[in-house]
Amino acid sequence: MKLSGAVSLPAAPAQVWALLTDAQRLACLLPGCERLEPDGPDCFKAVLKFGVAAISGKYAGSLRFLQLKPPHSLALQFDGRGLPGFVHGQARINLLRKGPGTELRYSGEAQIGGIVASVGQRLLDAAARKIVQQFFDAAAAELESAPPPAESSSPAAPASRPARAARNNKKR
Repeated sequence: MKLSGAVSLPAAPAQVWALLTDAQRLACLLPGCERLEPDGPDCFKAVLKFGVAAISGKYAGSLRFLQLKPPHSLALQFDGRGLPGFVHGQARINLLRKGPGTELRYSGEAQIGGIVASVGQRLLDAAARKIVQQFFDAAAAELESAPPPAESSSPAAPASRPARAARNNKKR
């Protein structure tokens, strides 16, 4: 499955970068994220819960930031396994200043297998697009409500999903 697109975010590239590379804040934005904790430099262990059609379950896996060029671009590599199946993939993110905000361009590819893949490509594509949209909606809301972060480009400490974030990521 391939995904790509662009989204406008209401903050400067440095602020968007800080959001995307902060484990605690990122955990709050990722739909279904129950835990995101550091596991080495630019590496994280994650636990997420997702459902597609009648198939849902938890996935344990890893997220790795690669090719970091603050505050302009980064690559991601992710892997996860759970009872419903597996997912492996990579993505590329580019941040471009557009007026007072940032245009975030993304592209990625994921391989999905196991029982979850049996729902079909159309449902998987629709579910992936919904998750991406929920993430960017939450990111925009966070950037609008948060004061500018301190100048830092290093990922934060372990994160658990706070109640506020859980409310933000309920199915819509």
